[in-house]
Amino acid sequence: MKILFIHQNFPGQFKHLAPALAQEGHECRALTLRVDEATDWRGVEVLPYTLPERKRQAVHPWLVDLDTKVTRGEACWRAARALRTEGYVPDLILAHPGWGESLFLRDLWPEARLGLYCELYHEAGYPHLEFDPEFPSREPEINPMRIRLKNLNNHLHFPAAQAGISPTRFQADTFPPEFRDRITVAHDGIDTAFSRPDPDVILTLKGHAPFTRKDEIITFVNRNLEPYRGYHVFMRTLPRLLQQRPKARVIIIGGDEVSYGAQPPKGKTWKQIFREEVRPDIPDADWARVHFLGRVPHAQFTRVLQLSRVHVYLTYPFVLSWSLMEAMACEAAIVASDTAPVREVIREDETGRLVDFFDRDALVATIGELLDDAEARARLGRAARQLMVEDYDLATVCLPRQLAWVHALMKLPLEPAARA
Repeated sequence: MKILFIHQNFPGQFKHLAPALAQEGHECRALTLRVDEATDWRGVEVLPYTLPERKRQAVHPWLVDLDTKVTRGEACWRAARALRTEGYVPDLILAHPGWGESLFLRDLWPEARLGLYCELYHEAGYPHLEFDPEFPSREPEINPMRIRLKNLNNHLHFPAAQAGISPTRFQADTFPPEFRDRITVAHDGIDTAFSRPDPDVILTLKGHAPFTRKDEIITFVNRNLEPYRGYHVFMRTLPRLLQQRPKARVIIIGGDEVSYGAQPPKGKTWKQIFREEVRPDIPDADWARVHFLGRVPHAQFTRVLQLSRVHVYLTYPFVLSWSLMEAMACEAAIVASDTAPVREVIREDETGRLVDFFDRDALVATIGELLDDAEARARLGRAARQLMVEDYDLATVCLPRQLAWVHALMKLPLEPAARA
């Protein structure tokens, strides 16, 4: 069959599914902003589309999000219309709707089925909003109205789609019942053959002796270092943590941008703000044991996880990070925030240890307890990897589930009500 993928940063979450479907013999294409010219990627024909230049116009602040999505939806629709003019008609459209690109595609191809990658439905109440009292909304009473409008993109997609897929129960359960019933939970998958323990791992950082498993390594990883992922909480533990653990080294991976939540004050980064906050409380000799690596290639990232004696993962109630699950696959001993998405994979004293997101005393104490207890670290690490292998392995569990979802989707009826 003919399958069209829609993702502004393709392959994104379709990294494994798209080439697997191409390998099955399906004709796979993708429309994306990521490339400038047509290219082939693992059997998928990847085609570019571009956003139009637009004059600035007055839009109500609550509608800026929808305005951006309609702009992208129109641009993607125009690129798709050019494909239709050439005679292209997909049997199936698989889309990440989060940026709006797929809004109008079933207007072009009403005979095509549409499957959505359901990353998150925005909920207006606590703890989804106002979770962190340090960063309150300026006018919290307007949040229900603002979030209702932010969800318009979801609601515009629901009638057009036959089914959805979501990587975790937490994410799927944010969606309203009328669509939640059509969402299959199937994680993107963890390559546990690659993300695995390695007792002989060595990491070399410029100006330092090679790090090995004999070193007391504490790791902290975000795509970007920001409050949504607890960067501020972790940084504020460093003065005491470094004082109490004179042999420990702390490796921090993450970029300077913002993936989620509020922007930092102009001219600053969250990374910079919290480094500057704690630095006066950390002697130079201790600060020399803190290593900021920025963003690193995946192979080096994996070596860091394989080195880790204790891996710290903190997050608001939000999308669960792949990095946590890859750390689990590497048999790292996990100390994580006791928030809803984390509890889906971290079970207290079974696959890791949980602490209140805001309780820095408990975080320091729990890290120290695990650093002092090799037997507990080994037990938790083995159980964490076992969970990843049994329930989240890419090759044996997740990819087969995703493929089964695609084939089941193609058997669903095309009812008139499903049209956009």
